[in-house]
Amino acid sequence: MGRMPAAFPWFRLPAILMEPAAMPHAISLDSLTSHDFETVAALGAAIWRKHFISMITLEQIDYMVSGRYTPEKLSRYLDAPDRWFRLLRVDGQPSGYCSYALTGQPGEMKLEQLYLLEALRGLGLGGRMMDEVEAAARAKGCAMLMLTVNRHNADAIAVYEKRGFSVREQVVADIGNGFVMDDYVMAKRLR
Repeated sequence: MGRMPAAFPWFRLPAILMEPAAMPHAISLDSLTSHDFETVAALGAAIWRKHFISMITLEQIDYMVSGRYTPEKLSRYLDAPDRWFRLLRVDGQPSGYCSYALTGQPGEMKLEQLYLLEALRGLGLGGRMMDEVEAAARAKGCAMLMLTVNRHNADAIAVYEKRGFSVREQVVADIGNGFVMDDYVMAKRLR
């Protein structure tokens, strides 16, 4: 898959979303629609390129983003009975997203993704997305919420630990093209 073309739509994100933010006024967490696919791809590329560059190579970032945010992959969340994708909008602007799904284990849900533009971190928005995921897990009768996180993503690991997650195991998964994901599997018992 290689590098994304220079015309990849992440360049279209409003410049204001790349600057430090004041406390937002209007916050919404909306279900994904097919009209959001390009926005999510742009947001994903912007977040990944800025956040993960100290953990994995730009080539791996481009490889993962180009395979993860295709219309075919994103369409799996539309009307699916066992997986969900929420787009966070802050003052009307796309600012982050989370996705989650039931796993094959009874009573278990997986937080698949939770990403937020750097300028908006520290305002409680990631916590709002996590609250949404935990509430959805409880509503589906799940007693366990799990996730995977890059082993070198110390900030995210600290946030997850603060929210009650602990490391269950370490996994290294071959994702093709010579790349691996070196992750912790973390889990939290829901009360």
